[in-house]
Amino acid sequence: MKSSIVSIGTELLFGQIVNTNAVYLSQQLNELGFDVHHHFSVGDNAQRLKDILEYALERSDLIITTGGLGPTQDDLTKETIAQLMGKELEFHEPSYQRLSSFFKKRNREMSKNNLKQVYLPQGCIVLQNDNGTAPGFIIENNKKIVISLPGPPKEMRNMFENYAKSYLQTKSSHVIYSKVLRFFGIGESALETELLDLISSQVNPTIATYAKEGEVSIRVSAKAKDENEAKQMIYPVVQEIKSRLNPYLYSENNEELVEVVAKKLLEKNITISLAESCTGGLIASELTSISGISKSFDRGIVTYSNISKVEQLGVNPSTLEKFGAVSEETAKEMVIGLKQKSKSDLCLAITGIAGPDGGSPEKPVGLIYISMLYRDHLQCNSYLFTGTRERIRKQAVLSALNMIRNILS
Repeated sequence: MKSSIVSIGTELLFGQIVNTNAVYLSQQLNELGFDVHHHFSVGDNAQRLKDILEYALERSDLIITTGGLGPTQDDLTKETIAQLMGKELEFHEPSYQRLSSFFKKRNREMSKNNLKQVYLPQGCIVLQNDNGTAPGFIIENNKKIVISLPGPPKEMRNMFENYAKSYLQTKSSHVIYSKVLRFFGIGESALETELLDLISSQVNPTIATYAKEGEVSIRVSAKAKDENEAKQMIYPVVQEIKSRLNPYLYSENNEELVEVVAKKLLEKNITISLAESCTGGLIASELTSISGISKSFDRGIVTYSNISKVEQLGVNPSTLEKFGAVSEETAKEMVIGLKQKSKSDLCLAITGIAGPDGGSPEKPVGLIYISMLYRDHLQCNSYLFTGTRERIRKQAVLSALNMIRNILS
């Protein structure tokens, strides 16, 4: 079944908000076995909305709209859809009761314009809004289906998950199941080259690559009558990809690199401490974003200046004078000092030049040293990243996390 998503709201066109609704709905529809052919965004204008809906109805069997269901004059979705589908709006008593209860519970007076929300297309399936005031609805007419959901993401997701999804499951004859593999240390073009024969011959399952800052993902998807059959179709393809790219694979479950690292630290009951210079605490911030990491994470020290490296980590001033703050020698002394101070099982220190200033021919912008001490094993890796200050620091963080992942593996 061909489907389209129509996102309604002038704020989308002004760039005031990001259209996360369309992303979410596309993911959900694909998993349910619906082919998403179009995304449309349109402002709060009745004629333009009508034009887009007519265009979408000509090309799609299913349309899902988000937005424009509220009480104000520019909320025109319901009226426009009803007109196109040849339906009158009628008062819906259960929605009125829920709306009245919503305001009573909050000790607020309900203004008259709110009543606009309880007039719904005749004969529609009403979708209850558990997180807001505007109900959604489903209309079927001439083998076309229109599902209208509210715009606020919290309201939209709840309504879809609790009400619209079960309806759509009855309309789909198959499912699409996907598995996402994530890789670090290989670029998208190099990864694609390794899999070119598989990608060129793909039919079902399909293979798609996605580049993200510092990493690449592969989505393997299969369309089948049920999830078990789709999983069986995917399995040999995933195994073949793993056999070719295993050194770069860090997750088969679409996890972030920091999630994988945190899980390994917790599973192995390993304590960790960090000393950061050029990343300014970003690695610590990433790790401490994971719930429960306090069982492993001991401390993070930001030693940005030379004097802090001496005072906090015991780096020898002569090392800094002879080799500089950005050097293998300094990075190693930083991590040794951190180990002496923290007694953590695993210690990591990082120093570098994030730019855009501070580089030289001998030590260009993007030069990073990461040293790690795990039990008695000391290693120090050097990297040379390019791009903006933000990109260099992001790459440094990911590289540090990947070093931890590798040694724990």
